[in-house]
Amino acid sequence: MRMAQDLVFVPLGGVGEIGMNAGLYGLGEGRKRRWLMVDCGVTFGDPVTTPGVDLIMPDIRFALSHGKAVEAIVLTHAHEDHYGALLDLWPQLKCPVYATPFAAGLLDAKRAAERDAPKIDVRVVAEGSRFSVGPFDVELVPVAHSIPESTALTLRTPVGTVIHTGDWKIDRTPVLGRPTDEERFRAIGEEGVAAIVGDSTNSLREGISRSESEVAASLGELIRNAPGRVAVTTFASNVGRLRAVADAAMACDRQVVLVGRAMARATEVARELGYLEGVPEFLSPDAFGYLPRDKVVALMTGSQGEPRAALARVAEGDHPQVTLAKGDRVIFSSRAIPGNEKAVGRIINRLIEGGAEVITDRTHFVHVSGHPRQEELAMLYGWTKPKVLVPVHGEEAHLHGHAAFAHAVGVPKVVRVRNGDMVRLAGGEAEIVDDVPVGRTLKDGRVLVSATEATIGERRRLSFAGVVSIALAFTERGELSGGVSVRFTGLPPRDDEGTPMLEVLRDTVLDCIDGLPRQKRRDAGVVEKAIERAVRGELQLVWGKKPICHVSVLGV
Repeated sequence: MRMAQDLVFVPLGGVGEIGMNAGLYGLGEGRKRRWLMVDCGVTFGDPVTTPGVDLIMPDIRFALSHGKAVEAIVLTHAHEDHYGALLDLWPQLKCPVYATPFAAGLLDAKRAAERDAPKIDVRVVAEGSRFSVGPFDVELVPVAHSIPESTALTLRTPVGTVIHTGDWKIDRTPVLGRPTDEERFRAIGEEGVAAIVGDSTNSLREGISRSESEVAASLGELIRNAPGRVAVTTFASNVGRLRAVADAAMACDRQVVLVGRAMARATEVARELGYLEGVPEFLSPDAFGYLPRDKVVALMTGSQGEPRAALARVAEGDHPQVTLAKGDRVIFSSRAIPGNEKAVGRIINRLIEGGAEVITDRTHFVHVSGHPRQEELAMLYGWTKPKVLVPVHGEEAHLHGHAAFAHAVGVPKVVRVRNGDMVRLAGGEAEIVDDVPVGRTLKDGRVLVSATEATIGERRRLSFAGVVSIALAFTERGELSGGVSVRFTGLPPRDDEGTPMLEVLRDTVLDCIDGLPRQKRRDAGVVEKAIERAVRGELQLVWGKKPICHVSVLGV
């Protein structure tokens, strides 16, 4: 019996979490399906749960298992959580990547900045364009977001049409770029929409998002009435915000200084594509100290508290060219991503200690989200009339809220999924029909490792309780040959009674050896396990922690 053709969606990341967005659409019959990947993003590590890891990416083994059946990757936009894993994961996929000019430009600039970065097969496509990828008819529908050339994908197939919203909002007066294309969405809705796979980030917030043009006006006022230097930090890719700052600076006869490599890369691409037309060339950081204090605005990286970014270095007083002092104003034209609050708070506190005035969205209107609130979601569903909604791009509360709201405004069916669920969208009943292996891939330095490896767990234990290394040797008669070598890292220098820890460890090892019969001393494995057990037990008694313990027995 022949299996019916259907259209399925499999999230590999970005569901139940913020970041690491990657999904697969499959069209066909069972194992004969052809696949299209949408986005390939990262999330960021933190020192507590993933020490030493900067980037976390989706595990793409399911995509790799289909080989050349994965026709292409289509990017909705060039935010890191949607395209940041490409340089690391594309060499395994080796399929074409479809991207708008701005996304392609940022990817190329990023590739040029990294050693041994792969030359990716990028096919540049315009906003609003329509093209075929294998069995998929793909249309890039312009949407407003906090980066140029954001698009929703309309995927037309013989069994039905699906809209993948990407990140979006309704902003009828963006500073630059095209507003969300209501006319196209209405037309697509008239054709018939089987399902929407949609952004849930702001689904718990009522009303409608405010416009970027309103933020621009507020930033203009704050820059105009500043008595001294002004520093503005925001996402480097938010070119509309950068343009708003530049326009405000020009209106106040101030010059703009760029501080941070990411800012320089983004503005270079934006100029090439005409997004900064009419804006004077920005100055390099070495101009900052020579300009009069009331004639400068610095655009800085570091809005998320990144320790190596420009603003963090300025706050710590170790930036070679930029300093801020009493009377200067720092504007955080951003909101801290969940998990970054402490890092951002540390920088704010250091800036205030240094005398600067710090302005954030808690006290002034300096930021708007790039994601839709409830009224915007209702408008989109009214335009497109989807039969099914699959909430994605959000944590559990966002997904739950999105599902409840969609039901309330009349979407006929909502299917909740988790990463790894395979949900049928068209060609049959909308429901979860299978599950696939998913997980996380960690970028540890220059090496990619699976999150299931012991690496990060061991590193967390090291950070909590340190490590002890012990080396010793025996003669053929089972007697110690020389002394016992003991080294440790991360342990306190003395125990709870003030005895040097080195002495505690050496005595524990010697007592353990004395308690072993000579014949057992000839078995290195037995000796190593006995010493490890004794050392960890003693340290638990005198310190309250059990470090990692390495024992090497020689000459047995």
